[in-house]
Amino acid sequence: MTKGEYPYPPDEFDTVERGSVPRGVHRATRSRWKRIWPFLLVIVLFPTLAYGAVTYWSSERDGATTAAESVTDGTVAEEAPVEEETPAETPAETPAETPAETVAPVADLATPVVVFNATSTSGLAGDAAAALTEAGWESATSENYTGGSLDSSTVLFASAELEVTAQAAADVLGITTIALDETVEGLEIVLENDYRP
Repeated sequence: MTKGEYPYPPDEFDTVERGSVPRGVHRATRSRWKRIWPFLLVIVLFPTLAYGAVTYWSSERDGATTAAESVTDGTVAEEAPVEEETPAETPAETPAETPAETVAPVADLATPVVVFNATSTSGLAGDAAAALTEAGWESATSENYTGGSLDSSTVLFASAELEVTAQAAADVLGITTIALDETVEGLEIVLENDYRP
């Protein structure tokens, strides 16, 4: 629109003095702090959140790693024997007891087993799960392992009652390391690079 086409009469706002600033309602300039604080928030908050998330996710499997370190070669680490006090008086006569026959514990093949592949070899966990199914396990599944690495292939079992079952699974797959890990359900088998089908 040119000045010739301007339909309104001139007023005091049409004349602007040289070097003057606009007059009227304008937003005040923002202080330096108000311009910088969002960037500082991002620089501090996001690395803190990322560190916390990585720490949380990596700590989920730390229990399995430390439990695996305490058990090697298919034996569970034993606690130091506790000294017992000997009684001051011993009975004069003890009836002769016949030793009862001990029944060897049997592996519970109904225990659910999850075989994890912690290697880059495709199908390794699936083959191991199939070997367990052929050996009689009722529920053997396979998945990729997302936890931290272990020193060797390991069978993790949830409770002391499952130790015999864990050893049986280790024998089927040729794994020498079993470990008690109360964070797992049933049995979890982690296959590392030392595993040979």
